[in-house]
Amino acid sequence: MTLHTDNQLQAVSSALAAVRFQEVGKLYYFGSSHLPDLVPGDFVIVETARGVQMGQIMKLLSADHDTVARDYKPILRKATPADMMSQKLWKAREVEALIICREKAAEIGGFANAKFVAAQYNFDGSLLTFLFSAEDKINTTRLRLALRRNFKAQLDLRQIGPRDVAKLLGGLGACGIPRCCSTFLTDFSPISIKMAKAQGISLNPSEITGMCGRLRCCLIYEYEQYVEARKRLPKRNKRIGTPHGEGKVIDVHPLSDAVTVLIEETRYLVQREDIVPLDEFEALKAKAEAGCSKHESGGCDCGAQRGAASAEADTGDDADEDDLDTTGLDTTDSPPPMGAGGPSHDARPGQDAPGTGSRRHDRRARGGRAHPPRHSRRQDSTRKGPSDA
Repeated sequence: MTLHTDNQLQAVSSALAAVRFQEVGKLYYFGSSHLPDLVPGDFVIVETARGVQMGQIMKLLSADHDTVARDYKPILRKATPADMMSQKLWKAREVEALIICREKAAEIGGFANAKFVAAQYNFDGSLLTFLFSAEDKINTTRLRLALRRNFKAQLDLRQIGPRDVAKLLGGLGACGIPRCCSTFLTDFSPISIKMAKAQGISLNPSEITGMCGRLRCCLIYEYEQYVEARKRLPKRNKRIGTPHGEGKVIDVHPLSDAVTVLIEETRYLVQREDIVPLDEFEALKAKAEAGCSKHESGGCDCGAQRGAASAEADTGDDADEDDLDTTGLDTTDSPPPMGAGGPSHDARPGQDAPGTGSRRHDRRARGGRAHPPRHSRRQDSTRKGPSDA
C-alpha cells in the first residue's frame, strides 16, 4: 500500500521503499524501517552495485507484499540540500565529458561502429559512466586508460541496446506523441512479428519499426485482446450463415466483434451473435444422419450391442441344431419301445438315449446336416409289428 502520512508510516513494520534513479526507470527496493519520517518524493542516498547513488522514493510498501523472504539493503540516509546542489553541478558537466569521450575514441580508433550516447555522473562526482551502443561487442580497455588522464572519477563504460538508446534520446514517435519508452515504459517486453500479424497490421518495415530499428513496443498493447477476440470469430474465406443469407467471410474485425461477409457481390457487416457456422452445422447434421460405418444395417457399433447380437446368433444356431435332432431325423429309424419286440436298454439319468447322442456329436463334428442311416434287413424285420406277424 502507498503511505502518505506519518501515522501510516509508524504503523508499518519493516517498511520498504521503492527508489528510482532515473526519470523513467526501474524501481529498486530498499529497507526504510529505520527512517520512519520518509514520504514518497523524498530523495535518499543508497548503496548499489555501481557505488553510492541518489534516488527518489516513489512509494512505500510493507514487507508483507513480498512472498519470498529476502534481505534488502537499507537506505543510508536522507539526501541533504548540499547533495541536491552537488548533483546538479555534476550533471551540468555531463555534456562536456561526453564530447571528450567521443574525441578520445576517434583518436584511438576502432570505435567507428560505436555510438556514444550519454555520460552520467553520480551525485558527488565519484563515478562517471559512459553509455554507448554497437552491433558487436567492443573492447574498451584502451579507451578507458586514455580517459583516466582527463577524469579523476571512477570510470565505467557500458554497452546498451538500441531500445535503451531511444529511451535516452527521447523524441516523438510515429503516432505524433512522445515515445512510450521515454515517457512511462520502465521495462521492455519481447515483441515478435506474430503480434503484428494477429492484429492485421501491414508488415511493411516502415510501419512496424520504431526509431530504434526494432519492432514498436506498442504492438503488444492490444495483442492479447486481439487473440481472445479472434477465438470467437470465424476465419477468412469461411462460409457462414447470416440474416442476409449465406456468404463468405472476407474480413475480420476483432475489436468490433464482427466480420465482413460477401453475399452476391454485396458486403455486409455482421455481428458475432448473428453468425451461423454452416460448416460445423452441416458436419454435425451429416454425422447424425449417416448410418453405422461397420454394420450394413446402420446399427450402432457399440461393443456391448455387438456382443449381445453375437450371443443371440449363437443361441439361434443351437436352437436350429436341436430342432434338427428331433425333427430332421426319420422317426422310423429309432429303435422300438420296450415290449414291442426291440432290444431293451438301461437308461441312466443324465445320459442320452443310445444312438442319439453319438449321432448328434458326429453331425456337429462334420459341420453338416446328418442324413438318415441306410435301412438294414434287420431293422426292416424289426419294423414289422405283431399284427404283421
